[in-house]
Amino acid sequence: MAGLSHGSDRSPLRVLHILRHPMGGLFRHVCDLIEGQQDAGVMTGVVCAEPPPGNAVSRAMLQKLECHCGLGLHIVPMGRLPGIGDFRALERIGEIARRLRPDFLHGHGAKGGAYARLLSRSHGALRLYTPHGGALHYSGLSPTGALFLAMERFLMSRTDGFLFESGFSQRAYEEKIGRPAAASVVIPNGVRPDEFAPVETDKGAADFVFIGELRQLKGVSVLIDALSGMKERATLAIVGGGPDEAAFRAQAERLSLMDRVSFLGPMAARDAFRRGRIVVMPSLAESLPYVALEAIAAGRPFIATHVGAMAEVFGPDAAALLPPGDVAALARALDEAQGDARPLNEQASRLQARVRSDFSTERMVGDVLGFYERLIASHAQSCVRAAGRRAAPEASLRN
Repeated sequence: MAGLSHGSDRSPLRVLHILRHPMGGLFRHVCDLIEGQQDAGVMTGVVCAEPPPGNAVSRAMLQKLECHCGLGLHIVPMGRLPGIGDFRALERIGEIARRLRPDFLHGHGAKGGAYARLLSRSHGALRLYTPHGGALHYSGLSPTGALFLAMERFLMSRTDGFLFESGFSQRAYEEKIGRPAAASVVIPNGVRPDEFAPVETDKGAADFVFIGELRQLKGVSVLIDALSGMKERATLAIVGGGPDEAAFRAQAERLSLMDRVSFLGPMAARDAFRRGRIVVMPSLAESLPYVALEAIAAGRPFIATHVGAMAEVFGPDAAALLPPGDVAALARALDEAQGDARPLNEQASRLQARVRSDFSTERMVGDVLGFYERLIASHAQSCVRAAGRRAAPEASLRN
């Protein structure tokens, strides 16, 4: 799709991506999407908050991303929860949109999606939303969840297109919020060809490695409890940072596991894979996690819970997924992997072939650009029809 453009002057398409947190799978998705869009001749820009202090990985990714942003990288303070600061952030994003005049405002995650769709239609841009889980992880039974889901229902009418990264996300949106009122499409996340290169395990690596943000939703406390409940003695490397790190350290210390659990801080996924023989993803909730695709592409033995779109990734091997939050089931799986890793290695080979076939960045970028083109064509047709309806009464008055 080189040279993607629109209009009679064939000017390049302009897309402004909006997200809050430049870290994790959502940020990885945006980085891959922007790099591919630039290669296709699209002018892209990014609006996001500062990376967390001390997260060198995110800062390096953000610095690299800026080189691909023809419309610039724009840092705007954004809070995680709704607050008075959102009014100022929305005002600043509106100023950026007026200056850059994008064809699309593409919001990612709950906060980025809200900002993209709260902006006035007077900016002239079509407004897109990719949830990436976000508000879809919440239940309407909690006050916070009820607020977030009500906001999503309000914003639905201000959305010109929905992009879901999995069938799971699309179903969750329809169940919790309603059937999308605009065009929608499922486009899975993807990994790059170079990520299928094997990763050698370090000498002295831990038996198991967890990679991700350190918060309760990721199931780290379940993993620590499972390690404590194993029949065999095993070691665990925890890679990442986050708001619940202190709680997880206290848990490991309380269970007398600090000699077997190491907290290594954030690092690139492929560096993290070297730190443990088997990758474990014990999440309590997910959408389509990049760490799963990255681990599988690298051919790593992989233990995961049955959350989000993991069944879509595992396909015929979905029966191997574990129930989320089940400490005993996870402990049994860890023990089995310690005793005989051959079944996991055979599964890893099957999963790698599946990801290579169905979850590529090339396919992801191409499908997103195809969706953009369909929306532009549909919008142009709507404008022609609207102009015709306005012209009809005028013609009848002249006659």
